[in-house]
Amino acid sequence: MKTLGYVRVSTDRQADQGVSLDAQDAKVRAMATVQSRELAEVIVDGGESAKSIKRPGMQRLLGMVNAGDVQAVIIAKLDRLTRSVKDLCGLLELFEKKGVALISVAESLDTGSAAGRLVITIMGAVSQWEREAIGERTRDALQHKKKCGQRTGNIPFGYRLGSDQKHLEVDPVEQAAVNEIKRLRRDGQTLRRIASMLNDGGHRTRRGTQWRLESITRVLKSATSIA
Repeated sequence: MKTLGYVRVSTDRQADQGVSLDAQDAKVRAMATVQSRELAEVIVDGGESAKSIKRPGMQRLLGMVNAGDVQAVIIAKLDRLTRSVKDLCGLLELFEKKGVALISVAESLDTGSAAGRLVITIMGAVSQWEREAIGERTRDALQHKKKCGQRTGNIPFGYRLGSDQKHLEVDPVEQAAVNEIKRLRRDGQTLRRIASMLNDGGHRTRRGTQWRLESITRVLKSATSIA
């Protein structure tokens, strides 16, 4: 029966945050030594997100677990395995069914015991709540800035950044094109026909290029969201 290690990073920038593959590998190997386990292999997923368990390394690990070849899996930190409570519960259920212990170095947890399984599930739920809460706060902050007329992301066609570099103001030239697009659309013109008529009328995109169907679509969507 094998003891396996598993390490993962989603981006190169994580190497600067103490979760590089080498750093994780060192922690996994140290834990194996402390527990007197012979580490057969450290499986690596580089540049893979934890939002899904459909990763090459993870699928290989699960295949070995399902085959009954694994006794324990050591990870440096819980979020290296998954960021989804649903996936975590599924993995814990599988590991328990196959008699596989999940050992997390950072959290000092071992699912070889019922208490360890409970704590690791609770921590996974708290971690997911924290990510969702951050997402909600970010969304609310962006909506507030938008209501205040401040820039959020790309500047929509028909507007430009004000002198304070925060608020948007109307760009008369671009607004003329926006109004013409909306008028032609109300008249029942197709997107392709609108692009052709704008080009014939001398209107150009912000980059100075001719209008295309895709450009018209973006402007209409932007105008609808602003309205």
